[in-house]
Amino acid sequence: MIVLPAFSLAGCGVYSFTGANITAETISIQQFYNDAEGGPPDMPQTFTNKLKDYYLSNTNLGLVDEDGELQLEGSITGYRLTPIAPTASNNDELGGNTSALTRLTITVQVTYINTEDDQFNFENKSFSFYSDFDSDQNLTAIEATLLDEIFDQIILDIFNASVANW
Repeated sequence: MIVLPAFSLAGCGVYSFTGANITAETISIQQFYNDAEGGPPDMPQTFTNKLKDYYLSNTNLGLVDEDGELQLEGSITGYRLTPIAPTASNNDELGGNTSALTRLTITVQVTYINTEDDQFNFENKSFSFYSDFDSDQNLTAIEATLLDEIFDQIILDIFNASVANW
């Protein structure tokens, strides 16, 4: 009977539960900036921190200030409120129409550099997601919750486009 040690069957890459195959050891994520009109003043800092936390929680990468083997940088380029689901209204002041729902859409533009394998690099790639809310709600009261939901999806999309290779 021949017994092979389990570790001899493993590859050379570093794997995570997310399906990412990463051989790099470091990542640098620069502060994202707000190039959009609108949004809370702390929006870029919140996004950057959530992005860093996601990579640190879902990979074995070490975060460095600059020149990581993997590098992410970019800006928030869109913050748009759009009325959707119009409803009839008797309010002449509003022109007879109002909206039952409003959509908040955030767009983030990202540049990703993989110094180990440039075939995975992308420059100024846009990632966008939205969340709808009842137009009767005060945006200021629910904005943080909406941003969390939108940022979570955008970060997942950035992660998948960069290190998960999906």
